[in-house]
Amino acid sequence: MAATAKEVSATGLVDAKGSSGRPKRRQWPARLKRRIVAETLAPGASVSVVARRHDVNANQLFKWRREMAAEAPPAATESVAMLPVEIVAEPSAARRPERARRSGTIEITFAGGARVCVRGEVSAETLQRVIELLR
Repeated sequence: MAATAKEVSATGLVDAKGSSGRPKRRQWPARLKRRIVAETLAPGASVSVVARRHDVNANQLFKWRREMAAEAPPAATESVAMLPVEIVAEPSAARRPERARRSGTIEITFAGGARVCVRGEVSAETLQRVIELLR
């Protein structure tokens, strides 16, 4: 028994497999990948800035984006409400009242950068609603 107590295991000291000494690759959980990719999809986000923030190579992040884009369901499978459309012949110019034959252009630019161009005849109520919505 005394002889076995003095023996030391060298398993942790010797690399019996002969590995190259390179560190193992990091394993990224899928949930974390999706969260990081979602950050890059935000308006104005920079992939390289997000990659640096999470200590990921930008090329790796672009690869994750491509992979996750392939996983996303196509837009055609989403439910889209279809509206009925009816095509009717345009009334002849002779039957149009004088007021409808007038044409012109009104262009309104708001302080916030919104711009409205109105060509032709538009009712005052419609124009008022548009202006109220853009304020």
